[in-house]
Amino acid sequence: MAWNVFKFCTALRGLGSIMILLVLGVVGVSYYAVVITNYGPRLAAGGLGSLIAFSILIIFHCLLVMLLWSYFSVVFTDPGCVPLGWRPAVDEEKGDTDPLTMTEFPDDKENRKIRYCRKCNHLKPPRCHHCSVCGRCVLKMDHHCVWVVNCVGALNYKYFLLFLFYTFLETTLVSLSLLPHFIAFFSDGEIPGTPGTAATSFLAFVLNLAFALSVLGFLIMHISLVTANTTTIEAYEKRTTAKWRYDLGKKRNFEQVFGMDKKYWFLPAYSEQDLRRMLALQGLEHPSKPDSNMQQL
Repeated sequence: MAWNVFKFCTALRGLGSIMILLVLGVVGVSYYAVVITNYGPRLAAGGLGSLIAFSILIIFHCLLVMLLWSYFSVVFTDPGCVPLGWRPAVDEEKGDTDPLTMTEFPDDKENRKIRYCRKCNHLKPPRCHHCSVCGRCVLKMDHHCVWVVNCVGALNYKYFLLFLFYTFLETTLVSLSLLPHFIAFFSDGEIPGTPGTAATSFLAFVLNLAFALSVLGFLIMHISLVTANTTTIEAYEKRTTAKWRYDLGKKRNFEQVFGMDKKYWFLPAYSEQDLRRMLALQGLEHPSKPDSNMQQL
């Protein structure tokens, strides 16, 4: 029997606040090591060292603001739930409103019917899945993330991707800026600062390097999912499907997540115009290929 990762996540439901504190703890250690201990005091030294320190601190704080903004946007933004009494716009004379009894991605056009959640007792929009951790259906659900104590779905997927992006940039910057101190820790030369500050710099370097490497893997995976206009769940479930109806090309696939307004691409927010004109951002309607042999679920 396949291992159900979501049942494992259910056991971690009570650790939500701890995970947030852990993220903030890593941020705090990094801030102390980079700003308070190492590069902050160098600002008064003057010369090239002061200019380098100033540049590192500016970039560090900019990335930190974007990281925290994206993180708490994921945490506090509802991923999207099915509206009360939602019903699809289908031809009921063809029997399309019957619940699904087959796989969620059937190849037989005649058997393709509206999906129904027996746990929530309501119809499910396209690309909607039930989360066993949250106990409800989530629009365009990607996965339940214990790090953000929330589901990642239609309304906060962009914020999650930006959180990964800025986390990778921030942890890489911290790792590179603390690398000389890490090397000095194992050298025979004199280690600047007190033993406590040296230990903090060492810990911050190790933590940030580990996060940078792990986040890079997740970031690469999700970039590939975005370019194919699929989610983590859908990537697993459509393995036997020859074609994917929602793959509209890399550019349009990207816009389905980040919107069409380029000014908002790197911000955890959407323009009002994008929210009005792009129904896919709301998680209920998703454009698909105009293929007569395939229709939306």
